[in-house]
Order: sequence, then structure tokens, then C-alpha cells
Amino acid sequence: MRIRHCFSLVIVCLNIQLLFSQSIVGKWRTIDDRNGITKAIVELYKEDGLLQGRVLKILEKGKENALCIKCEGELKDKPVEGMQIIFSFKETDKGVYKGKKLFDPEQAMTFRGKIWLDPDDPDKLKVRGYLAFLYRTQTWLRFQE
Repeated sequence: MRIRHCFSLVIVCLNIQLLFSQSIVGKWRTIDDRNGITKAIVELYKEDGLLQGRVLKILEKGKENALCIKCEGELKDKPVEGMQIIFSFKETDKGVYKGKKLFDPEQAMTFRGKIWLDPDDPDKLKVRGYLAFLYRTQTWLRFQE
């Protein structure tokens, strides 16, 4: 009887851990790594098993209705709100996503990228953009409504 209770307790604990394990999918507040300004809310979602991301809302004062003025082609002068900025990132390791198209509408530049949850705090997301051998990493914060 006692073994059965112990076994049940272990199963319950494992299920609770699965329930509370954090996902990369959701809404994130982007923070500029150079000046600490909160820029926007980005939604990460999966489509056909690949990670995608789009700007839901601009939070930076004075840039709420920003247009992609530096962009070329079909994105030229389009609103940044609603714009897709992360395209088809694939999970390469457990919880680490990599892709070739991480778009920065402010600079109108596309980077290779890597995205993962901070191992010490699942409410922090590491977003790294690569240009050749150079890279920058931002820490985004989970958005709580």
C-alpha cells in the first residue's frame, strides 16, 4: 500500500512539472539590448511545426504607428504592427530554434537567428541575430496580460 502511494505521488509530481514547463510560444516584450527600452510585443507561434513570430503592438513612445520606411519592395512603408519578423525557425536541439530569417524592421535587415529560453528563468527569452560572424543577443520578457 505504501509503495502504491509513493508511486502515485511520483506520477502526480511529474504531471505537475509537465503542466508548468514553459513554452517558447506566446507573447514577449522585446527589450533593446543597447538602451533597455521596451520596444514591442511579439507573438511567437508554431505553424506546421515551425516557429514564426509577428509584431503585435509597438510599445515605444512616439513609434506606435511606425512604418517600415527603410524597407524595400512590398514591405516599403507598411505598418510594423502585424508584420512577421521571424520566419520558419526549426527546433534543432531541445528548446533551441534556429532559422535564416529574423527580420529587424527598424534597420530593414534580415539576420540568421537563434532563439531559446533562458535556462535560469523561463520567463526570459534569448533572441540572437547573426550577421556573418558577428552577433547580438537580446533578452525578451514574457508578456503577462
